[in-house]
Parts: sequence; structure tokens; C-alpha cells
Amino acid sequence: MFLDPLLGMFSNDMAIDLGTANTLVYVKGKGIVLSEPSVVAVRKDARGGNRVVAVGKEAKMMLGRTPGNIQAIRPMKDGVIADFEVTEAMLRHFIRKVHARRTLVRPRIIISVPSGITQVEKRAVKESAESAGAREVYLIEEPMAAAIGAGLPITEPTSSMVVDIGGGTTEVAVISLAGVVYAKSVRVGGDKMDEAILQYIKRKHNLLIGERTAEMIKTTIGNAYFDPPPNPEPRAQDDEGADPPMPDSMEIKGRDLITGIPKTLRITAEEVRHSITEQIDAIVETVKIALEQTPPELAADIVDNGITLTGGGALLKGLDSLLAKETHLPISITEDSLSTVVLGSGKALDNLDLLKEVMIK
Repeated sequence: MFLDPLLGMFSNDMAIDLGTANTLVYVKGKGIVLSEPSVVAVRKDARGGNRVVAVGKEAKMMLGRTPGNIQAIRPMKDGVIADFEVTEAMLRHFIRKVHARRTLVRPRIIISVPSGITQVEKRAVKESAESAGAREVYLIEEPMAAAIGAGLPITEPTSSMVVDIGGGTTEVAVISLAGVVYAKSVRVGGDKMDEAILQYIKRKHNLLIGERTAEMIKTTIGNAYFDPPPNPEPRAQDDEGADPPMPDSMEIKGRDLITGIPKTLRITAEEVRHSITEQIDAIVETVKIALEQTPPELAADIVDNGITLTGGGALLKGLDSLLAKETHLPISITEDSLSTVVLGSGKALDNLDLLKEVMIK
């Protein structure tokens, strides 16, 4: 163990946010060096084995467009590993891409995981990272990493409430004195919303669209709540940038289920909101349950400090307004919602005393 500080000088220690939708890698001293979709394309060879063809952005472009012998796989499902072998290949690819120096010293890695993770799932994450070339693997709960990344006072005797909405899971946690007082993880996130949009268009318009089109609909005209007057200012992290008005409809292309011929259809923001109501309600309900379960002294702090939203789902238009209306509490969205968790894990990596306090045993 006394060699650890010495080894640390020669290795690129890294923090990984192994997400259902995207994987982000933070390297000590360099910041975020990689942000790619959690997708791997594999080709079946003659002996039935898998050979990795592409990883990340390249593989995502192949989703729904591959020939029979190539398969684009998303190895993470609901925030946990669904395909052990493919996850390992993906991690190895990302680690090699980042850990370019061919040193003898392997990196120390901290990985963020959902708060509701089981012992078996923890072991799967650790073993995947070790097989992919890690010297030591630490695990940190996503809401804790998000709270550190958002700059909340997690070590003080005051409570902070974090809602991290990812691709596979929504994590709600109340944090005080570097510990999680209450945590709830529900397997509802961006992926379920994409699926709901896809199914709605199939049912209502008899049009079959792909996963990538459904995701594009969600990010372009997706919204949780329609209330223009109270919140007229544009949000800086929205895709529209300085363009305040959001389009209220968009054209989509897919295959007509009746004629079998490809066609174009215009879908409205109102329809998209209607299609994802179930997922939005589940998120709001989880937040309400968390508030009910919070000890009274800490609940008093939340009234003052409000709720912090993070994760890709926090960028869904109107979600903050809806939560504010339902809870009557101040809601804030972190500056770079997609990177908050990995930045928090990176801060923990830079501060080993903090890491020892917050890591999962």
C-alpha cells in the first residue's frame, strides 16, 4: 500500500460514469477526456464468437441499420450491466483510448453506480473494470457523485436533495454528512421515454420508427409541462441555445404499418408530452415519496436549499417547472447536467479522504 502514492504518479487514474445511454471518462489532472454513447457493434464470426467492430459514436450510428451478421448492442440496461462480455470490451476500448501511455502501471478507477444496485451487480461492475485493466476499482453511488459534482455541501450537517435522471434509471437521494440518508432508484429514465414515444406513434399513427428517431423526437420537441408565461427565458443548455421558442411540431420518417411503404408524418409537442406522461408521473411520484421519507430536520433544509436536478433527463423542457409546481420547492438544474456525475467522481478521485468517506464498501 505504501507504493500507492508512487504508483499514482505514473498512472492516469480515472473516473468513469458508466451510463445506460452514455459513458463519460474523467482523467485526473485532465478533466473529461471522453464522452461517448454506451453502444458496441459486434460481428458474429464463423465459430459463433463475437468480434468488436465499433464502440461509442461509431456504433450508435449503426443502431437499427446493421446487416444480419453485425449487431449493435447496448450492454447497459436500467443502469446496470446486462451483457458482461460486451461491457468489458467497451470498458477496455475506452480505457485504452484514454490511457494512451503504455506504462506498466495500471490505472486506479472509480465507477459511479445506481444506488439500488445489488451485490451481484456490484461484483459484475468491479470484475469488468479489473478485466479491462484497472489496478484498483472503487464504486460511488450516482446521487452522491452528482451532489459532489453539483458543488453541494455534502460533508456538512445540512441536507441536499439530488434527482439524477439518466437513460436507464432515476435516482433520488437526500444527502447529509457525507452519507446517503435516503435513496430511491427507479428504473425509469430517457430510454423508457424513447420507448413510450415509439409505441405511441406506432399505435396512434400506424408508423414504425427506430430508437434513434424516438430519441431525436424527445430531444427536439419533448416536454414535461406546458406553461409559457412563468418561465420565458431560454435555458442555456438546451439544444436551441439562444433560440427561445421551441418548435411545437416536427417531421418524422418511418414505415407505414398498413401499406409497408416509408412515409413522412408531422408530430406535435402536445402528442409527445401525452406519450411520456407515465414516465414523468413516475419521476414526480418518486420525488414526492423521498420528501415524505425525509427526517423533519433535513426536510426543513430542503425547503431552503431546494432540489437539484441533474442527468440528461433534467434537460427535458418543463420538467423543472412541473416539479416546482408539484412540490412547491425551488428547483435548480446543474450547469452541465450530462457531466455532473463524472465530475463528482473525479473530484472524489482527486480527494482521497473524501473518497474513503463516500465510496461504497
